[in-house]
Amino acid sequence: MSDQSLEQPARDDRDETEKQRLDRNLLELLNELRVALPGVQVLFAFLLAVPFQARWDEVTAFQRDVYFATLCCALIAIALMIAPTAYHRLNFRASRKRELVMISNRLAIAGIVFLAIALVGVMILIADILFGWVGTTVFGALAALLLLLLWFVLPKHKDLGIEDD
Repeated sequence: MSDQSLEQPARDDRDETEKQRLDRNLLELLNELRVALPGVQVLFAFLLAVPFQARWDEVTAFQRDVYFATLCCALIAIALMIAPTAYHRLNFRASRKRELVMISNRLAIAGIVFLAIALVGVMILIADILFGWVGTTVFGALAALLLLLLWFVLPKHKDLGIEDD
């Protein structure tokens, strides 16, 4: 959902007021975040355990740096994806639903960006340990390309060749 969609009338046949639309948009956003958050939290928990493994002292400086950057991106993703819930809870009686939906949408998108970076970082880290620099380059690039296409290009693609019923 873009900020622009909040400013324009709905393009579908829904018969709803702006208040009803904002309520629906917020509910949809929070439900989407409920789906994404457990995955980010599991990734973060996995990353927290990594330095306590027996072979941690064998990692290279590159692997250590990628690990820490990935951990930071996962933390930022979690913070951004939980922020709409905190924002809503602290402002739910303030009659600022439009602002809440717009800011929450931006926070969720930023969270998705940092999640994508964290996932690419995990692939780079594991590929470097398993396959060296060639595998790191190939699998890191493939992971980035996959996430870029599915999470950012596909949602913006207007002509998917799908007809409305």
